Amino acid sequence: MKIFYLSLLLSLASFAQQSTAGDHDSDTPKKAVLVTGATSGLGLKMTKTLAKNGFLVYAGARKEADMKRLEAMENVEAIRIDVTIQSQIDAAVKTVEAKGRGLYGLINNAGVAIFGPVIEVDVAQLEYQMNVNVYGPYRVTQAFAPLIIKSKGRIATTGSIAGIRASSFFGQYAMSKHAVEAFTEALSAEMARFDVTVGVIEPGNYASQIGNTARKRILDSDYWSADSQYAQERAGFVSRLAKVTQGKDPQDVADAALHFMSNETPQFRYMVAPDAPQAEAVIRAMIQKTLQLNEGQPYSYDKATLLKMVEEEINK
Repeated sequence: MKIFYLSLLLSLASFAQQSTAGDHDSDTPKKAVLVTGATSGLGLKMTKTLAKNGFLVYAGARKEADMKRLEAMENVEAIRIDVTIQSQIDAAVKTVEAKGRGLYGLINNAGVAIFGPVIEVDVAQLEYQMNVNVYGPYRVTQAFAPLIIKSKGRIATTGSIAGIRASSFFGQYAMSKHAVEAFTEALSAEMARFDVTVGVIEPGNYASQIGNTARKRILDSDYWSADSQYAQERAGFVSRLAKVTQGKDPQDVADAALHFMSNETPQFRYMVAPDAPQAEAVIRAMIQKTLQLNEGQPYSYDKATLLKMVEEEINK
C-alpha cells in the first residue's frame, strides 16, 4: 500500500516556498523541459511555472493560434505536437534535437476525458480516451527517451486521483488513469539503470478546460445519450462539467511539477488534492483496497501485523 501518500499531503503546502529551482546563473544554460498539452489548464500553468523558475519550456500545442500565444511567453518555445500522430511526434523530436540544448525533462500532460455508463458508452469513445491518455504518453516517451537518457533527466506523467479510485460514470477516464499508474511504475523500474527519474502527478479537481471539452463532446456526439438508463444522472453530470473551470487554481499541480523537475530528491508520486475531503477519500480508497486484498485469502494478516507493516513502510 502506498502509505507514503500521507507524507505527500503534508509537503504540498510548502512546495511554493521551497528553493526548488536553485540559483540560476545567467551564464548557465537553462534545462529544457517538454510539456505536452500546454495550451490551457494544468499544462499552461506548468509551462508558466517552469519558465519562471529557470527552465526553457518546449510547450506542446496543436493549433497555430495557441502556438503563437505560447511563443510570446518568456523562456517558452512552442512546438507542434499531437500525441496521437506519430509523424508529429517524430518531427518534434527532430526540432528539439536541432535546437542543440538536449532535453532534460518530459511532462506527459496532454489528456482528454470521456464520461458515462460503462454499459452504454461505445468502444469507439473508449478507444479515443486511451489513444490520447495512454498511447499518447507511451508514444511520446518512446520517441524522446534517447534524449532523456542522454541527459539523465526526468519524466513525469499527469495521472489523476481517478487513477486511484473510480466512481460512477468515470469508468473510461479512470481506466486510462489507472493505466498511467502502471505505465509509470514499469517505466520507473526500467529507466533506473539509466539514472532517469520517473514520477506521476495525480491531481484532484482543479480548474481546467477539460470539463467544458468533455461536456461539448457528450452534447455534440450524444455518445452518452439523453435516453440513457441513467438519464437523470446524465443531466446533473453534464451540468457539473460546466463548472470545472470554477475549481481551485491549479498552481498546486504546477508546483508539484516544478518540485519533480528541480528538487534533488523528487517524489515518485504527487497526489495533489484541492481540499482535505478529496485527499482523505483517496487515502481511504487505498486502505480499503488493501483490506479487500487481505480478506479471505490463504495468507491473510491480522490487524496487528497490518499495522506493523504500515509502520515499517512509513519508516522506509
